[in-house]
Parts: sequence; C-alpha cells; structure tokens
Amino acid sequence: MSAVCYQSSTKNRAMKFTPEKYRIADEPMQPFIDPQEIWDYISSAQPTRERVRAIIAKSLNKERLNLEETAVLVNTTDPELVEEILQGARTLKEKVYGNRIVLFAPLYIGNKCTNNCTYCGFRTSNKDAVRMTLADEELVKEVEALEDNGQKRLILVYGEHKDYSPEFIADNVRLVYGVKKGNGEIRRVNINAAPLDVEGFRIVKESGIGTYQVFQETYHPEAYKNYHLAGKKKDFNWRLTSLDRAQEAGLDDVGIGALFGLYDWRYEVLALVRHTNHLEACYNVGPHTISFPRIKDASSVNTPAEYMVNDDDFVKLVAILRLAVPYTGMILTARESIAVRRQVIQFGVSQIDGGTKLELGSYSQTKNEEQNLNREQFMINDNRSLSEIIEELVENDYLPSFCTACYRLGRTGEHFMEFSVPGFIKRFCSPNAMLTLTEYLIDYATPEVQEKGWKLIERSLVDLESQANVAEIRNRIERIKQGERDLYF
Repeated sequence: MSAVCYQSSTKNRAMKFTPEKYRIADEPMQPFIDPQEIWDYISSAQPTRERVRAIIAKSLNKERLNLEETAVLVNTTDPELVEEILQGARTLKEKVYGNRIVLFAPLYIGNKCTNNCTYCGFRTSNKDAVRMTLADEELVKEVEALEDNGQKRLILVYGEHKDYSPEFIADNVRLVYGVKKGNGEIRRVNINAAPLDVEGFRIVKESGIGTYQVFQETYHPEAYKNYHLAGKKKDFNWRLTSLDRAQEAGLDDVGIGALFGLYDWRYEVLALVRHTNHLEACYNVGPHTISFPRIKDASSVNTPAEYMVNDDDFVKLVAILRLAVPYTGMILTARESIAVRRQVIQFGVSQIDGGTKLELGSYSQTKNEEQNLNREQFMINDNRSLSEIIEELVENDYLPSFCTACYRLGRTGEHFMEFSVPGFIKRFCSPNAMLTLTEYLIDYATPEVQEKGWKLIERSLVDLESQANVAEIRNRIERIKQGERDLYF
C-alpha cells in the first residue's frame, strides 16, 4: 500500500464519497483527531427542518455525510424530525442491504491481559478474574459445537498479552478453518484483538482472516487517559493509527467502533465519521464495519453514570451512523436486550450475533445459566439460541445470512465499496443469503423453523422475479437440497 493520501478523483465522485479536509490533515500512520474541532461542529450545528431533510435526502442518495451534516443530526431533538431520521435510516438500509441480516458468533480464545481499563472485566487489576487460554484441542471442541448449531462466521476475541502474538492468532485461524464436522465449516474468521505493527498485521492477514476489528473505545484523548490506566493500551495514538498499519499490510477489511458510555455519545458519533474520512482519504476505502457497543456490567466494575446512553438516544445514534456512512456494515451485539435489538435492527443494522456465549469453553460445555462475570468480559442481555434468533428474524421477514462470498471472490476493501456504494451489493447479498439459509434449514433447523424459512425464501424469490438470475438461484437451491454445499454468487 502506497503511503500517500488519495485526493478527490473521478472514481471517488462516481462512488459518491470524497474525503473532506479537516484541521489535521489526513496522512497515513498519523493521528487525525482534533477534539475541539469536533465540539465546534456540535456547538454550531443548527437542525432546522429544511436542513435535516436535505441531509437525509443526501444520505438516501447513498452519499456519505460530513461532520457538519452529522452534527446537525445529532443535535436534532424535535420528535417529528427524529422520526424522519429513523425512517430515513430504515429506507437506506433497505436500499443498500435489502432485508438480509448477517449472523455470526464471538469466540473468546484468551482473557489474559496486561492492560488496566477501568470498564473491562479482563483488566489486569481484576484479581477475581479467572484467566485462561484455549488449548488447540479445546478450540477444536468449541468450533465443532458452533458448527453443530449452524454457525459459519466467527470473530475470535483476545485480550492484549504477549502470549497472543500474531503467529499465535494466525495459527488459531488456520486451525478454525480446518475444523469440519458433518456439513459444518467456518467460512469466515474475523479478529478482535490488540493493535499490531505492520508486520504483525501481515502475518495475520496471510492466515486468511476477514475483518480485523480495533475499537478506539473513546475518541476523546483526555477521557481515554482516565479509563486506560496501564498497559500498551494507554497509548491513544498507537490505537488510533492501528488500522492504518493494517491497511499498510494489505489488510483492507477493517472494523472501527466506540464504546458508548465512556464519553458524550454525540462526540463519539462524529469521531467515528472522522475516522471513516481518514481511512477514505489515505487508503481510498472506509471501514468495512462500524460497531457501537454500550457499556454493560463487568466483574468488579462501577461504570460512570455521566455518559450513559439511554435507549432513545441509542436508537437515534444507530440511525445517524447508518445515514452518515451508507456503505458500511453495522454490527449490533448481544450486549443489548432482546427488546432493544428488536427495535434497533430496523434502523441500519446489518450484522448481529446469535447464540452468544462469552465464557471461554462455554460453547462445548454446559455452563450455569447465570453469567459468571469473573469469567467473562461483560454482561450479555440477549442469551437466546441461534435457532431462536433465526426463527424470529424469519417471522419478521428478515433474511438470515451466513454468506461469505464477497470475501472469497475479492469483493473486499475498495472493491467492496465499488459494489456497495452504488447499491449493487443487494444483487449479491439476497441470493447468497437464500443459499446459506437453505443450508441452515436442511442441516440444522427444527421443523417449525424449516416451514417458516421455506416460505420466506419463496417470498424472497418472488420479490426478485425481475432479475435475470432467479432461475439460477432456484437451480442452486435445488442442488443444495440434493446434497451440494457452499454455492454462491
């Protein structure tokens, strides 16, 4: 990857994103956050009716919003206009992603950690935490258990510790890909782990990973300092520039996120858009995903109340992020309650986890129904099985998807944006979702879920009748019914 920043080009204009210039110039491997600039945008933004509607219209044209436009939306409090923001996000999600929802599961590999982050159960000062790292044979059992439930996509999660080197992570990834049980296999392994240097990212990339997630937690330097008391994670800029190093290593699918509840949510939303601009400016590609977890209970943690995000603001910020970055996948986790997940999924979410367990070794072993926070990073609030979640999605006309086609056909990074920004991604996602749902229905679903799933697939095929490849989709569904697997467009 060339260490130069891309400026506006014909290609960029066609893709409908052109990086803006801000007070700190976007340069590869260099910090880019100016807290005062972000607050200046928030302080000056005036959410008039005409302005809010014009911004929503721009987003519905699949154009990314700038900081000023995003600030207008976060400052909007008029209930009627907030509702228009929500409905705009709902419409945009349908235009770009259709009705499909991608499913995955987190798999915790090790909770050793040298950092002391006040909000995290893994922090080094937590002497009540039970530390462990999965051995290879334990990892295989976990993957087999996940495959038995129908999972095809995992994100491996690690604390920050010398034992979790790039080589160790890469070995884990190769091991996971090698586990096959029945018709089960993992086709996509993402990573949530500590920032690496360029060579470290290169090593991990060569193992065949998908997205590498690094969340800044909070983009406010002073707040960041207050929460991160010891360990390498104390270095705000090392973490901030981590995904630059991933791009320099050729790892072009990256995930950003903020932990809402550490600082003012309005600031964090604008900072995520600012990070998006930085990646676009320097590498011609924005983040593959944005995550927005909220602070939840963890072992021996008393979280501050000052910046806690209520449910109404949480729904609003999700909708704003959807409008601000139309081409980016958005991940909602089981941190949130069932009720909140049901509500928020309408307004821009494209990925959720299902059947989530956080205690190491808990997929393959029967654990107590009550969470033991001394063994887990935080409290989960949606502990439904994958089958239950799929059944509810189907009942509400969402198309569950385990698709990994884009990653294996090279539709990643800049190439992904070529498809997703103009809205073409729907042409691939809906057919591939139907194919992976077909696999799930045959191999893992209960009779009740099967019946509902076949009806949804048929309705979805009728909706696609105007497309030339409907006959081929039906053909591939029949081939899967006859025993073939892993068919995709």
